[in-house]
Amino acid sequence: MKFVTDEKLTIVGAAGMIGSNMAQTAIMMGLTPNICLYDPYAPGLEGVAEELFHCGFEGVNVTFTSDIKEALTGAKYIVNSGGAARKAGMTREDLLKGNAAIAEEFGKNVKEYCPDVKHIVVIFNPADITGLITLLYSGLKPSQVTTLAALDSTRLRSELAKYFQVPLDEVKNCRTYGGHGEQMAVFASTASVAGTPLTEIIGTDKLPKETWAEIQQKVTKGGANIIALRGRSSFQSPSYVSIEMIGAAMGGKDFRWPAGTYVSNEKYDHIMMAWETEISAEGCICKPLAGTPDEEAALNKSYAHLCELRDEVIAMGVLPAISEWNKLNPNIK
Repeated sequence: MKFVTDEKLTIVGAAGMIGSNMAQTAIMMGLTPNICLYDPYAPGLEGVAEELFHCGFEGVNVTFTSDIKEALTGAKYIVNSGGAARKAGMTREDLLKGNAAIAEEFGKNVKEYCPDVKHIVVIFNPADITGLITLLYSGLKPSQVTTLAALDSTRLRSELAKYFQVPLDEVKNCRTYGGHGEQMAVFASTASVAGTPLTEIIGTDKLPKETWAEIQQKVTKGGANIIALRGRSSFQSPSYVSIEMIGAAMGGKDFRWPAGTYVSNEKYDHIMMAWETEISAEGCICKPLAGTPDEEAALNKSYAHLCELRDEVIAMGVLPAISEWNKLNPNIK
């Protein structure tokens, strides 16, 4: 098998359903032969490693450890799913306190054990905040840390395809921006269905405005719906999409969706949020983003919600005041 790179990829939280699926997906995508699995739950971790050995993959060196120093030393790429999972009745924000502390420790470990890591993808919720915390404590550049935000866009694509009864591939350029949660901004102006701009369909008998509002609601509740259907939070979709993201950072196939990234511009600043980006071996860069006045108002509202969560973390003492961020990480201006 030909691999994108031979550099070390570490999967944090590998004993869980998301982490174990990420490891298998990375191998099947041919990203790297050098994969390290980390999880503090040693028996489950060994079980995942055994399963991967039993797959009979060729040319792959899978290692596993419950020692974080061993796992991170020499790692050039990391995907972290190692936070607490969301349970029925919980929002992503309900996980804030515990997972914020986990993100802080992770960022500090990165800085100590693999400061020359090239890219990190953070996917444990609330990912906008845990990614921001990881970025600040790791000392990395903003272009080196991204978070999982694409699921909202893929869910929009899915809901539109189901409603119009067309193949998924006929629904193009679905986009949600801002927060990865129920406060996200769902854009219609970017999307098309079977070649027709979605904005030309909304408000017609093909897609009444009230039905479009229902579809948006289904998108924002997509994760909760998976919990209701399966009795547990999503694991297949976040696994696949996050590995697509790290693959792009390795220099592989382009990433097709918005990513959570550090945004600093004249309107939005000191925040991690879903944005239109380009991810490559050079890192993640923000691309221009524009919507209708209503869409931009929704994005402003989502940004305000994220700022509230960020300020809550500051009040907890997990992060210092924004004015002190540059001292914690000189790459943050």
